Amino acid sequence: MAEIVGVVATSHAPGATGWLDKCEPQVQRNLLEGFRELGRIVRGTKPDAIIGLSNDHILNLPVDNTPDFCVGTADLWHGPGDFFKDWLKIPDYRVKGHRDLARTLVNQADRRGIKFAYSETLQFDDNFSVPLYYLTPDYDIPLVPIHMNCIMPPLPTPERCFETGRAIADIVRNHRPANERILIMGTGGLAHDPGGPKYFQVNPEFDRWFLDLLGTGNCARVLGEATIDRMIEAGDGGTTELLAWIAAMGAAGDRPARTIFYEAPPQLRCGMGAVVWHPA
Repeated sequence: MAEIVGVVATSHAPGATGWLDKCEPQVQRNLLEGFRELGRIVRGTKPDAIIGLSNDHILNLPVDNTPDFCVGTADLWHGPGDFFKDWLKIPDYRVKGHRDLARTLVNQADRRGIKFAYSETLQFDDNFSVPLYYLTPDYDIPLVPIHMNCIMPPLPTPERCFETGRAIADIVRNHRPANERILIMGTGGLAHDPGGPKYFQVNPEFDRWFLDLLGTGNCARVLGEATIDRMIEAGDGGTTELLAWIAAMGAAGDRPARTIFYEAPPQLRCGMGAVVWHPA
C-alpha cells in the first residue's frame, strides 16, 4: 500500500514570478517566505512523485468539448509554454513525469466510473510553472499533472471535484506499490477576475472566508458553502480555479487545513495563499 505523505494547495498567478517586484517590499518578502515554507514542507515529505491538480487556462483542452480532468501520461515534461515565457520570466525547465502512476490513475478511475482524459503533450503555463519554480526549484520530483476544466461551462461541481480527489487518494493507497510516497497538490486561485471588471482588484474578504472555511475541517460545510456561484461572484473566470483546492481537500478528507501564508497584492491581480492539510 502506497502512502499519501502530503496534501497541499497553493495559488499560482503569473505575477508571482513575472512582476513580483511591483509589489511592496514587505509583501514580496512575505510571499517569498511563504512559498519557501511551503516548499520546505513539500520537500520534507520526501515524495517519490507529486500528483498535481490545476486548471488548464484553455491552453490544452478543447473549448467545444472540454473534459473535466485530463491526466498527463508523459515520461518528461517541458516548460513553460512558449507563449508564457516572457510573461512568467521563468527559465526553461524539465521535470520527469511518472507514466506508470498516471496510467494507474486513468485505469483505476475508469473502473470506478470516473472517465479521465489523458495526454502526453500537455503544455504548462503558470498553472504548474509557478508552484514548481518555488516548491521544487531543482525540478527533481516527478510530476503527474492533472489539468482540470475550471473555466468552460458546464464546470464540474465542487462535489464531483471532491469525490475525484478522494478517488485519487484511494487509488494511490490501494493500487500502488508498497512504500511509494505520493504528495497531492491542488493549485489555482484565490479570488481574481482575469479580463473582467474586477481584473485589477483583489478580494481579501472572500479569500479569508475561504481559507477559514477550509480550516474548519468540515468537508460537508465547505461543499455546501463554497459553491460555484459564490466563486464567480468573487471573480468570474478565475476564482473557480479553487475547484482544484476542493479536489485536494477530497484527498485529505475531514481534517482542517492550516494556512501557510496569505497576501492580497493588487499588483498581482489575485489573492495569493497556500494551505496544508497533511502533514499537520
